[in-house]
Amino acid sequence: MLRRRLSLLAGACSVAPLLLAQPAAAQATKATAPATSKAVQKNTTRGHRLILQVDTNDLAMMNLALNNAANVDRYYSDLGEPVEIEVITFGPGLHMLRDDTSPAPVKDRIKSMAESRLSVTFKACGNTQENMAKAENKKIPLVSQATVVKSGVVRVMELQEQGWSYVRP
Repeated sequence: MLRRRLSLLAGACSVAPLLLAQPAAAQATKATAPATSKAVQKNTTRGHRLILQVDTNDLAMMNLALNNAANVDRYYSDLGEPVEIEVITFGPGLHMLRDDTSPAPVKDRIKSMAESRLSVTFKACGNTQENMAKAENKKIPLVSQATVVKSGVVRVMELQEQGWSYVRP
């Protein structure tokens, strides 16, 4: 019995250097191979769902969120897999969807994306809109592509509870 164990151990030790001697590219391929768990396979049947949160009034952040949405949409479209993407704005991030303060290039991109990428939707926090209206003593207009949700934070929470992936660019 002891002799058999030593023989198996010696055999394993002689294979180890061969495994370590694989080219770096082969090792990298194995290390970065995509997961094929049942959870990942199951997810593709219902589609991929992504939340992109925008909570700052920053042009670079807005563009990054739009880039992320376009890239994810394109990636899964190319694979023929369904995807849903919600860009959710609240706090200072609501400026992204305000018709009167959203930077022109951002407004143009939102309009274009809403027309060409049906998987991407834009949500505006109703609480933030209401608070801005009180602070500015005027109605806060939103771009036509935006849909108001009662609370942006609650929307993020509820979608995460339903299994949506969350990214804050």
